[in-house]
Amino acid sequence: MDRIELARVVKAARARIAPEDVGLPAGPRRRVPGLRREEVAQLAGLSFEYVVRLEQGRGPQPSDQVLTALTRALRLDRDEREQVFRLAGSSPPLPGRIEMSLRPSVLRLLERLSDLPALVLSAKGDVLAQNSMACALLGDFMCWPDGQRNIIWQRFLGAGVTHVSTPEEAETTAQQYVGWLRTARSRYPDDPDLRSLIENLLNASEQFWSMWEEGRSTTSRSMRKTIKHPDLGTLTLDCDTLLLPDTEQSMIVFSAAPGSPGAAALDELRATTAR
Repeated sequence: MDRIELARVVKAARARIAPEDVGLPAGPRRRVPGLRREEVAQLAGLSFEYVVRLEQGRGPQPSDQVLTALTRALRLDRDEREQVFRLAGSSPPLPGRIEMSLRPSVLRLLERLSDLPALVLSAKGDVLAQNSMACALLGDFMCWPDGQRNIIWQRFLGAGVTHVSTPEEAETTAQQYVGWLRTARSRYPDDPDLRSLIENLLNASEQFWSMWEEGRSTTSRSMRKTIKHPDLGTLTLDCDTLLLPDTEQSMIVFSAAPGSPGAAALDELRATTAR
């Protein structure tokens, strides 16, 4: 691990990112170019003290999960990400592994969708990013602990996804999630994090085990979803899936027909988010 060079690369990457690039206010008293350390820590789900030690060249060797979160927060491209992994003494993600980093162009697209809730998922259901409208509609998924920032894990073992209101929809969603993981396993048989997720679900959830035994596979599909929001009540939205084929990531976008109750609810949500 080359701590000094890793610290230099991380600081330089932090300085290149403008606060508005990641949806943060610039503020009148900002004395340093780019992001502050605490902002990088927030975006990556790390502690402020950890980022400080890393930039001072005195931190412990980061795990692959930490490096993935850090390079995603710093918006590094594939070559830059591989450099960070090697400087940290780790092997970059190999071909055949599920892609967990987002291209900067995808993040820009996500931010441009300011009128609609949208989020990006990995091929195994990890929440990689969400815009402010999605946070307001579904909650801030980035607050979930690392390793549980996965909609399928949350559906069967967690309490993070609580907005599906009808039993029929909950059953359909659960079956789709199980089939989604079966499809991911057929495409990424050597991905260790995918294997660990499936084993965890099989051992801890009887419902998941029962559905897994049925042997169905599927991909994420567009559908209508009923969402029970704590402030807006029950609303029905179209949930469309836009596939990013080179990474097999999915952008999920929620919308409603003009003049519908769902559209009115989204207008109210948009106004609240702007405030």
